[in-house]
Amino acid sequence: MKKLVIFDLDGTLLNTIGDLADAVDYVMRSRNLPEHTNAEYRQMVGGGIKRLVERALPEELAKNEQYVEECVTQFRRYYVDNIDRHTIPYEGMPELLRKLQSMGIKLAVASNKFQHGTDRLVAKFFGDIDFVAVEGNREGAPLKPDPEIVNNILRIAGINREECVMVGDSSIDIRTAKAANIDSIGVSWGFRFAEELYDAGATIVATTMEELERALLTN
Repeated sequence: MKKLVIFDLDGTLLNTIGDLADAVDYVMRSRNLPEHTNAEYRQMVGGGIKRLVERALPEELAKNEQYVEECVTQFRRYYVDNIDRHTIPYEGMPELLRKLQSMGIKLAVASNKFQHGTDRLVAKFFGDIDFVAVEGNREGAPLKPDPEIVNNILRIAGINREECVMVGDSSIDIRTAKAANIDSIGVSWGFRFAEELYDAGATIVATTMEELERALLTN
């Protein structure tokens, strides 16, 4: 059993796709650009806000750095004010976190979402969980799959790599864990599919909260 579990946020702890989609659609609509479905947005998220906006824009506009930055600024303003209108924890996740915490397992969050948004959502939905670290994207810090975010959490927690596992819903999370030389568990209820996780090198993909709990407590 591991001593530290690092969770991805969007698509792993929380279903945030509705609010992310609304914010991007707001930007698209205000600029008379085509909007997208939630299913399409599921394939766009994971690389941070800028990558999400670039993927949502028409190809020619996505190449215009200044235009992209203007859209990102517009997205942030809207999203900060509407960050939790549709967002909810995945069923059973709060209970699982409380159980792990009660067993003395340290918990942390590693997200590509901007730090303020990460902090706000974690505080609202998991306020009773004493995370040893809540790490989002900060100015100048590399995004996952760069392992810096995991390395920082390990330093804060004082845990060795072999005692840690990362849980996430995308290939980015699996690749982050591999880059940091820690174990990983994929979950299939988020924004991607099990095939992507296996292709990225995942050896375990949980399809239910019960499967995730068993994997965490027996590996």
